[in-house]
Amino acid sequence: MEDLFLRTEPNFNLLIYLGSYLLGSIPFGLVLAKIFANVDIKASGSKSIGATNVLRVVKEGDPKLAKKLAIATLLCDFSKAALPILVLKFTDYDDNMLWSVGFFVVLGHCFSAYLRLDGGKGVASGAGVMAVLLIFELIIGLVAWFVVAKLFKISSLASLVALVSFLIASFILHYEMSINTHAPILFICFIIVYKHLPNIKRLIFKEECKVV
Repeated sequence: MEDLFLRTEPNFNLLIYLGSYLLGSIPFGLVLAKIFANVDIKASGSKSIGATNVLRVVKEGDPKLAKKLAIATLLCDFSKAALPILVLKFTDYDDNMLWSVGFFVVLGHCFSAYLRLDGGKGVASGAGVMAVLLIFELIIGLVAWFVVAKLFKISSLASLVALVSFLIASFILHYEMSINTHAPILFICFIIVYKHLPNIKRLIFKEECKVV
């Protein structure tokens, strides 16, 4: 009875949302690069905290370490979104709560409370959300990402194509969502596109760097 009360208590839900945002705000790429490579990725490359910039910046000094840290960053950013949603899912929280938590984790990653509302692009954390909630659409997006990344070797282009592929697939495969709206998906996609605006500008003017 007490557990049911807590789940329906608005203040308790607000604590979950705040915790999700603060968890999403953890800049794993920045922390890992500073601890293991002694570099500040916020001062170099694209100044993003994501795996691509970790790879780009650390690679200048240690290519092997760069790959390891980039993979670690990717896994951490993915997990900080996927794991809390999985925990809530297996403790019988409804889909509205799961989507809300996913949104706040991505929001935290892109506008980190620890970095004066600066942050990453939200691709890995967004993928963590969708891995739990829309796995088939995520697989379609990942296939698109790998194809574009292989052909053009431009991470931002691959991410944007994957995002569009995922979004289209979500309306085809889940036209009727369990929460009766695509709003959380659209909000997450909007944030990711917004954070990619500088990349989009560079893509238009053919100035975007490749990741070799």
